[in-house]
Amino acid sequence: MVLETQPTTVATWTIDPAHTQVEFAVRHMMVTTVRGRFATFSGSVRADEADPARSSVEVTIDASSIDTREAQRDGHLRSPDFLDAEQFPTLAFRSRRVEALGGDRYRVVGDLTIRDITREAVLDTTFEGRAKDPWGGERAGFSARTSFDRRNYGLTWNIPLEAGGIVVGNEVKISLEVELVRQS
Repeated sequence: MVLETQPTTVATWTIDPAHTQVEFAVRHMMVTTVRGRFATFSGSVRADEADPARSSVEVTIDASSIDTREAQRDGHLRSPDFLDAEQFPTLAFRSRRVEALGGDRYRVVGDLTIRDITREAVLDTTFEGRAKDPWGGERAGFSARTSFDRRNYGLTWNIPLEAGGIVVGNEVKISLEVELVRQS
């Protein structure tokens, strides 16, 4: 991941939660899409500009911080029917490799863990830029997208619809807008 100005340096960057969004989208009743977000998360990127393949990403998300702007639905999503946030309080992503695709594009391949089930996830990632902030720090931005079948993580609750289809779609689309702060 191209974040460094000194080619021999590896830097650690942490997620700025005030300027980062971790969002998801799932089809509802086969006719619309419900969107939500996680409000509490942390993570870091170890960036090696000379060799992006030696870079790494780690993120932890508080499962109970799920927010779809509907309290009853959020409670159901925290329940054992879905995330079971009491028993499995965190979701996690840990990269295994970073692949430079040319330009500002990367593929970040790693392990996504939900409900203690770990599966490979591939994040299609774009470097959005780097800037000095007014306080003398350095910031960088990335956007990333992925999707997965929620049933692969034990998220199997559903209700069939009388006219065909299901209440909750199986594909979960993840969208990330990440602002990182370089650590000294």
